[in-house]
Amino acid sequence: MTGTGDERFIAAVKPLVDAMGGEMLPPDEAGTEDVVLAWEGVDVVAVRLPQLADSLDHILAAMERRQGRPLADLDRKAKQEVVRILEARGAFAVRHGVETVASALGVSRFTVYNYLNREKEG
Repeated sequence: MTGTGDERFIAAVKPLVDAMGGEMLPPDEAGTEDVVLAWEGVDVVAVRLPQLADSLDHILAAMERRQGRPLADLDRKAKQEVVRILEARGAFAVRHGVETVASALGVSRFTVYNYLNREKEG
């Protein structure tokens, strides 16, 4: 990063980058797919966004940390809520998203589809 007093800016965006599962690096190391963040006209930090499949794993891990236990240990209602949140975040647009979520929840793909259909009916 720049080292020119932009540490406060970097500290401010770090929680967002961490929540996305991204990586922060110096702007001069940015690739074409990275996002360079500028502050007051100066490039301060580049953010390397994760691949979509990695993002889903990161989201599931964060949900598990928030719950304080493995997602598979949640009751049915809590698992349905997890599926609702994941659907809102686009988790099922990722290839093998249903399978990944089903595995994390300790349920079958059929059960995840039932939770999704129930949400649409409600």
